[in-house]
Amino acid sequence: MDIMSILGWVLGFALVVFGIVYSPEGISWIDLNNFWDLSSVFITIGGTFTALMVSYPLSTFTRILKHLKVVLLPPKYDAYAYIQEIVEYAKEARMKGLLSLEDKLNTATDAFLKDSLMLVVDSVEPEKVKELLEAEIDYMDDRHNQDISFYEKGAAYGPAFGMIGTLIGLINMLEQMDDPNAIGPAMSVALVTTFYGTMLANLFFLPIASKLKIRHEEEMLCKMIVCEGVQSIQAGENPRFIEEKLTQLLPGYKKGKATAETEHESEPKATSRRGRGRG
Repeated sequence: MDIMSILGWVLGFALVVFGIVYSPEGISWIDLNNFWDLSSVFITIGGTFTALMVSYPLSTFTRILKHLKVVLLPPKYDAYAYIQEIVEYAKEARMKGLLSLEDKLNTATDAFLKDSLMLVVDSVEPEKVKELLEAEIDYMDDRHNQDISFYEKGAAYGPAFGMIGTLIGLINMLEQMDDPNAIGPAMSVALVTTFYGTMLANLFFLPIASKLKIRHEEEMLCKMIVCEGVQSIQAGENPRFIEEKLTQLLPGYKKGKATAETEHESEPKATSRRGRGRG
């Protein structure tokens, strides 16, 4: 579970509420009533989602719960683990041939990796394998970018409909300037709608878009590693060379971690060999 997302949302709303109710004289919970206006909810939140309905197909809306799950319960994409798995397949193919991978792939948990290696096992031409894998990655990239743009558009529509609500409130206020009792409610609508729109954009839409970008980059990196690794296995490259080549795709901080883990794994073997030499 992504604790940072939950903590960020809880603290964000809590700090806003605290800012509303706090005053040097103490806490005044009744001040929260000043920030509730049903017509402002209809204008801002309703207007934002209706604009999104015009902008995007129904299939995008049906994926909202899936997007929230990706944000709060993200799938784990460990690029270094992918490299190690590909290297194991490379060793198997080098020792026993490409056909030996078919049985080993039955235990593979990543569908993209499994399907990609099955293309190699089925003796599909290297050019076609590359074309198919790159097409799959491009399709994923386009699909994810469309989902991310949904929330970026929502972040733009929210404040825009907040301004529409502000204009509505100001117009009503000017129409009723001769009635002092009507000025307050009209001004409330004028200001609260802007508040709702800004909150909607900065505590909901933009954070989700940002987290989806991060998840996308993690998945994209693993897909690129699979694509490059599968083509290297098909070309019959040395497993050690494949590992070095795929490690170069990692970001700097992950590359250092991968190098440290590799050295740690090889250290006991080296110690064992030295022990046998002394014997």
